[in-house]
Formats: sequence, C-alpha cells, structure tokens
Amino acid sequence: MNRPLRRLSAVVAFLFFALFASTTWIQFLRAGELNAMPGNSRQLYAEFGRERGPILVGAGQAVAASVEVEDPDDPYRFLRQYPAGPVYAPVTGYYSVRYGTAGIERAVNDVLSGTADELFYRRLADLLTGEDPVGASVTLTLDPEVQQAAWDALDGRKGAVVAVEPSTGDVLAMVSSPTYDPDVLATHDAAAAEQAWQALIADEDDPLVNRAVDALYPPGSTFKLITAAAALESGDYTTDTSVAGPRELDLPQTDNTLSNDEGTACGPNDQVSLLDALRISCNTAFGQLGLDLGAGTLDAQARAFGFEQPLSTPLPVAESQFPEDAAGPLLAYAGIGQGDVRVTPLQVAMVSAAIANGGVVMEPNLVANVREAKTLDVIAEPAPQEVGRAVSADTADALQEMMRAVVESGTGTRAQVDGAVVGGKTGTAQRGEGQVPYAWFTSWARDEEGDDREVAVAVVIEDGGSVDSAYGGRLSAPVAKQVMQAALDG
Repeated sequence: MNRPLRRLSAVVAFLFFALFASTTWIQFLRAGELNAMPGNSRQLYAEFGRERGPILVGAGQAVAASVEVEDPDDPYRFLRQYPAGPVYAPVTGYYSVRYGTAGIERAVNDVLSGTADELFYRRLADLLTGEDPVGASVTLTLDPEVQQAAWDALDGRKGAVVAVEPSTGDVLAMVSSPTYDPDVLATHDAAAAEQAWQALIADEDDPLVNRAVDALYPPGSTFKLITAAAALESGDYTTDTSVAGPRELDLPQTDNTLSNDEGTACGPNDQVSLLDALRISCNTAFGQLGLDLGAGTLDAQARAFGFEQPLSTPLPVAESQFPEDAAGPLLAYAGIGQGDVRVTPLQVAMVSAAIANGGVVMEPNLVANVREAKTLDVIAEPAPQEVGRAVSADTADALQEMMRAVVESGTGTRAQVDGAVVGGKTGTAQRGEGQVPYAWFTSWARDEEGDDREVAVAVVIEDGGSVDSAYGGRLSAPVAKQVMQAALDG
C-alpha cells in the first residue's frame, strides 16, 4: 500500500472511530439525560403508550390521572386528565404531547412514567409476564380542604396562598392566581393545544407562573419579623426594649425621610417598645433598627430563615434575596422589607413556620409518598428534614408573643380565629407612585386547647383595589383566617 492510501485509510479509520464514539456517547451514556428532557417529544410519544401514574391528594383523590383513549383515530393510547383543573394546576403542572411537562409532572416524571430506578424490578416483572407497564402514584401533602379554602378565599384575585405544617415542612395548600386548566394543554388535538398555549403565553397576567414559588415580591412589613429576630438574637434587645419611633426618620446621605403609614409618631416622646413597634408596624422604628443592626446582620438572619438558599419541594423555588451590600437610606428601607428585598410567598410562610416551630426551619415538602401502582407498596416516603435553626427557642417565644399582639390588638385583628391562638404580621409593599401595593399577611395558628394541629400561612394579593385601600391587614388577613380555620378544623 502506497503512502497516500495509508493516509486515507488512517483518516477513514479515525472518522469511523469518531462516529462510533459519538454514537455510543449519545445513545448509551447520555440516553437517560436525553430521555428526561422536557422537550423530547419522542420520549413523550413512547410514554403516551403506557399508563402514567396518578397524582393524588388526601385519601386518594386524583388531581391528575391517565385514562385510556377510546377513539380509534387517536394515535396515543392514554390521555392525561386533571379533574380539579385550575385549583391544583400551579402544583400539578401539565403533561402534554406538544409542550412537554411542568410542575410536579416534570419534577417527579421518572416515577410517574415508571422509568425511575426504584421501579426497575417492576419493569422487569412486567416484561417477563407480558403485562403493560404502569407508572407509580404520587400522593401530595396538600390537604384538599385547606387547598379549597385557600382557593375560595383568594377568590380569583391575583396573588398566592401557601400553608405549611411548621413541625414537618409539609405544604398543606399552594394556590396561585390567575391559573389555567391543564386539560387544554393535555389534549391530543394539536391545533387546540397550540391555540390554548398561545393564549396562555400571551396573557399579561402570566397564568402559567406559580406565584407561590416562582415569583419574587418585595415583602413589605412582613420582613420586620426578620429584623425583629436579628435584634432579639443580638442580645441587645428584648420585647420591652424602648426603640425610637418618630413620625419621620431622617435618612442618612439624603434629604429624604421615612415616615409611618399613619403620619404620626409610634409612641409618646417618639419612643415605643419593640413589641408595640411590631404590633402597630412602626416603619421608623424598624428603619432605624435596620441602620443600627447593619446589612451583614440582617443578611445573615435572612439566610438563617432560608433566603438565598436552594430549595426544592420538589418543585424548584426561586431564591429569596436580601441586598447584603445595602447602605445608607437603602439599609433603612431594607429593614422594613422595601428596596431590593425580594421573597417568594413560600419563603414568607417558612419564616412564620420557623417561629411557630421554636426557631427551627423545616425543608418544605410537597410529596407525601410514592406507591408502586400494582402492589401499592410504598417505594418512597420523604421524612421531615431540618434546614437549620433560624433563632433560639427564647427568641422564637418572644417573636410568637409579638405576633400574637399583632392579631389581638394590632394591625392583624381580621385574622383572629375562634378557639385558636394566632400570631401574624401584616405587610403593605409599595411598588412605586400610583401603583397598587402588594398586600401581605403571614401567620401561624394552633388550637387553643393545645392539640397537635398547627399551621403557618402566607398570603400575597397583587390587585387589591386602589392605592389607598390595598393593605395587608384589610385584604390578606381575612384570607389567611379562612385557611387557618380550615387547617385547624381538619
């Protein structure tokens, strides 16, 4: 063989080896990754040929299920249906031939589709016996009565409601509004699905966004709980400590001032106790506390409650943010939850839950268990997980006392629940001149007789009427009341 032929042979051999290696890499080593991609329509086509496991709540109520298609002209064997539709859509998400998956349908797709490693022996048994494979069922922690109460109380207003069990982190309710009907995307009619999708993505209200975990809001005065926690943890303050609460607070490095909502001082001689400052939501007191404590202290306290930490329920959760480099007037605004502070409603619920739980933050969780479809054997059952301790038990007790005062005689009296001990905090987050504020309320409640029923709630309403009427105590506290009542009655 002459030299040119030898070179050509070497090039051909190299190209063959490269083709072999790349094909092996794609079809074998990356097979699992490519199959799991939400946009992999071939994988979805294959999955629609087998029964997908249901998503359940409560005592077996299906909020997503696959039904066998009877139309002989339909190329797919099973159709995904959502009996509870919009009420659960932000959590369940959708399962669509054309648009892939979202929500829980995406987060635990491997078990619902039956492809999870835990189901390997089930798949093997089905192969040997010739039975059709079936995905596993996933039961959520959502309480149907609490979820319905949150849905009814929000009453179509734009915003979100989250309810959490403080001792476990289990999410009892997660409602986001506006929402959508997943059935319109799950349809096998491609034209109808396309029309529905285009309408949803064109909607300026973003109904496909789960506001409970994906949206970041300024928390307003609900953040004063974190500022109060940082003050108490410093050892320099108690609930009785007198702090400055003038009518207006002169801000450093500027001629601007921070004022109270009522336009008056928070107490005689411009002084107020820390407890009363939270009870009446004194802006100037907490603005000054922010300046005195410093950005580093507030940032560390926010992180201890879960800010800037990756969270998964297993729905991914946007990280709440505190501007650790805040200084001057921005630090005063950060102390009252304005400026560049941003939170998810889930994070705000976690703050109240941690306070109710003696200062311990629990990892939020939406999955109660996963069961093999044919034997009903439990193959996964997440145990409660601690994220960490946000504050000491003594500080948690002090914060509970302060939050009870808010509901008993402060800005949150509309959240009182008969037969229950309730602590809460209102928030009215300003958005700019002429814009309606975000109305917040966060709370915890336990039965007055001391049984094990306990719940923490966060409510945010975006479109609460006029600039002058959108207050957390007026709009969001009654919503939280209905949710807490449903949780305690369950």
